Amino acid sequence: MTVDSDAQSERNLYQPVHPDILPKLDPEFAAFWNAHNAYVVPLEQRPWDPACRKDPVLGGSVPPEVGKVEDIKLSNFDIRVFTPEGTPPEEGWPVFIYLHGGGWVLGNINTNNSFSATVCKRASCLVVSVNYRLAPEDPYPAAVEDSVEVLNWVYHGGKARLNANVSKIAVGGSSSGGNLAAVLAHKAVQVQPPIPLIFQLLIVPVVDNTASSSGVPFRSWAENKNTVQLTPARMLWFRDQYLPNHADRAAWQSSPIFAPDESFRKLPRACVMVMGLDILRDEALAYADKMERAGVDTEVMFYENAPHPILSMDVFCGLADVLSTMLCRQWLKPSMQHK
Repeated sequence: MTVDSDAQSERNLYQPVHPDILPKLDPEFAAFWNAHNAYVVPLEQRPWDPACRKDPVLGGSVPPEVGKVEDIKLSNFDIRVFTPEGTPPEEGWPVFIYLHGGGWVLGNINTNNSFSATVCKRASCLVVSVNYRLAPEDPYPAAVEDSVEVLNWVYHGGKARLNANVSKIAVGGSSSGGNLAAVLAHKAVQVQPPIPLIFQLLIVPVVDNTASSSGVPFRSWAENKNTVQLTPARMLWFRDQYLPNHADRAAWQSSPIFAPDESFRKLPRACVMVMGLDILRDEALAYADKMERAGVDTEVMFYENAPHPILSMDVFCGLADVLSTMLCRQWLKPSMQHK
């Protein structure tokens, strides 16, 4: 979550918490938003400037200490690998490949240091944070290609390079990163021979890039039109940057809800985190339902009074810290230890 210092200094109220949303919103989140981000000119109303990616990010905690942090260059991007402290298991460290959010336009491995290090420490696993290429400079399918490259790199070389247990690879991501993680899970089961994944964590994922602000087929786009941060206007702006070719929006590699039924039946166990005040709420629920109907062991974590970006707010919002802890202890760590 970024703050533009020039916009804030003028103290013009550009995006306060809407009266429709305020009574429903977690009060700690609402207080922080109105104190800081309410004074920021919405991204979609500004001329595009990639320098906005350097705006300070507020709300994230200080990363905990881990055993090692290493940046590794791949073909067109880099990754950051977080290694736990202590002695690795005999078969090597389990691996969690994490894809950050930011609408395929914003975000990087620096903005996700806290979450990545926290998962590494609490789930006792390697975390491979992916600094995939961003739109509009590198639109679809660049981010998908980078995600696939990382998975292949970990699976085929991770044992030697990272002391990774390549029989215990999980994938996950938030928002646009959740989109990429969902796509990656399908890619893994479709390749020959398949790459076995043990788990997928989809946090407020984008799964249907044909959705619209009309609320059809997903009511949450209309019901939560006045929500904070990820408004319909911003989501459509992100989509325009990432998917300038309209024909690409219905492709399953950009909208994984349209992946083949056979692919769904082969997906690994999943946890889908859904926020009640998110415009993406209903498409995430529809995706979880589709996985469940395909026979995938799927759990939904649903939080009625939370908005889309709450996990990045663990310094200022107690609920965010609780959610992060639950993800690690109830889902990631047990999945990594599962035989």
